[in-house]
Amino acid sequence: MEQTLSIIKPDGVSRCLIGEVIKRLEQDGIRIAAMKMLKMNKAQAQGFYAVHRDKPFFDSLTDFMSSGPIVVMVLEGDNVIEKNRTLMGATNYEEAAEGTIRRDFATDIEKNIVHGSDSRQTAEFEIGYFFNRFEFAV
Repeated sequence: MEQTLSIIKPDGVSRCLIGEVIKRLEQDGIRIAAMKMLKMNKAQAQGFYAVHRDKPFFDSLTDFMSSGPIVVMVLEGDNVIEKNRTLMGATNYEEAAEGTIRRDFATDIEKNIVHGSDSRQTAEFEIGYFFNRFEFAV
């Protein structure tokens, strides 16, 4: 059973889209194995996005991700990384397919509602960043 990390970003939380995102995940047969709401500080956001440290959008991304509460979830299912990324849509919401979360709700490339791991290796790091094994549902 594959696992991935999903985040409902501060814009999704502030716009009351938590339920809508979860509904879409569950309707696609994705199981939520762990979930919590938290607020990262700037240093925590920088640690999570360390892979992007040298990119021009790093500061604005970490400012945004530490600007308000987020919902982090561990998703489980067959081929769940690809399924979740398909549901999210392209990072640039203007290029996202019709009916995807980002196409339907994003307001710009950074405020695009959700984050999802892009590979098994990334998922392992990202899940471990937010969760320990005692926080998973059986």
